[in-house]
Amino acid sequence: MDTESQLTRLGLFDARVPRYTSYPTAPHFSDAVQPQDFMHWLQEIPEGAQISLYLHVPFCRRLCWFCACRTQGTSTDAPVAAYVETLKAEIALMAQHLPAGVSLSRLHWGGGTPTLLTPELMTDLATAIRAAVPFGPEAEFSVEIDPNEVDEPRLDALAAAGMNRASIGVQDFDPEIQATIGRDQSYEITQSVVTAIRARGVRSLNADILYGLPHQTTRRLSSTVQKLLSLGPDRVALYGYAHVPWMARRQQMIPTDSLPTPEERLKLYETARRLFVWDGYDEIGIDHFARPDDGLSVARRAGTLRRNFQGYTDDTAPVLVGLGASSISYFPQGYAQNVSATSAYAKAVRAGAFATHRGHVFSGEDLLRRRMIEALMCDFRIDTAEMLADYGATRAQLAAMYDTAARRFPGFVEVTEQGFAIPPEGRPLTRMIASAFDAYGMSKAGHSSAV
Repeated sequence: MDTESQLTRLGLFDARVPRYTSYPTAPHFSDAVQPQDFMHWLQEIPEGAQISLYLHVPFCRRLCWFCACRTQGTSTDAPVAAYVETLKAEIALMAQHLPAGVSLSRLHWGGGTPTLLTPELMTDLATAIRAAVPFGPEAEFSVEIDPNEVDEPRLDALAAAGMNRASIGVQDFDPEIQATIGRDQSYEITQSVVTAIRARGVRSLNADILYGLPHQTTRRLSSTVQKLLSLGPDRVALYGYAHVPWMARRQQMIPTDSLPTPEERLKLYETARRLFVWDGYDEIGIDHFARPDDGLSVARRAGTLRRNFQGYTDDTAPVLVGLGASSISYFPQGYAQNVSATSAYAKAVRAGAFATHRGHVFSGEDLLRRRMIEALMCDFRIDTAEMLADYGATRAQLAAMYDTAARRFPGFVEVTEQGFAIPPEGRPLTRMIASAFDAYGMSKAGHSSAV
């Protein structure tokens, strides 16, 4: 039986499983976590600790049809300016509860489209952040940039604020595919923005592309990858397009009969993967690629690669604070998510309260299973010694978990005295294998295709 037949037998092409940017995943959050919990968790951060900060800007000038993020369209700057004022109030509220000496290891502006902020709003927001919590000595400040929604003054403002990593969404350069997904963005515009970013001394550039898009073929994807490689990104996220029109209604604009089959999706991924590897990129986890000197590659070699809501990261800060509507925070105690509606978020913050409305408090085996799943997603292996020493697991407990997964995926996993591993031939199954360590129920409607 060939490999594809075995993958078919194991259900790869039919399964819907989480992307595991958290554990438990967001569908399992509840209203058990409220603003006072978020406040207490901030207060319990150790003095002098480094934390990460994520700011969500949920506005876009135009709504791309492929996108499933929490965003809203705006043709004017008025709601954006009002939102920045609310963000500043939330930042100041956070600062009131942070212990002494806390600094930032990472700052990320995501969205939506953070670059639709005017230069003045960018400067104002960055100033408020620095006043609340200073940057650490090796801090990284990254911003998601839409090449269609940025100009020289805004890039100047970001560079002056300290941006040293830029992330550009590409998706695909093919004009027919762009028209079908509602994302017109020429190679020439993207190249011009990349040149402008580099000219401002930004030391690192990320790019996102998608496989599994409508009308996408291996030939078309190869052309997009080769164009992207000509721009010299330091790291690339190769995400599988998640077609979830029951969650993101704008995706109903995309004709389902133009989408590749799951088997074709796997071929698309493999085509792009080979091109990145041939060009000297290291493979990072299941869907990232990085130059050997990039922080992700360094972390992978050192065994310190981690996974969070933005994907793979070399950030090892114990706390990620998410501010803005719908943002999710991670603490050693659990997860806390802000209310999604911008009106409800603004109402809470302007009343002097945090906007937390749901989350999850870790209990039982949560931290153990969270680390096991993260280890599989990052390193394709679980180290038994680490689980015994750091998470209080027993050998019998681990053996039972390993055995359950091994029986579900015979021939595609390895169980040894040292731990549990996924060999190269089993890596297309990584998210499915990780789900074998998930103690929570699986909602098929709530997750994307396994490939």
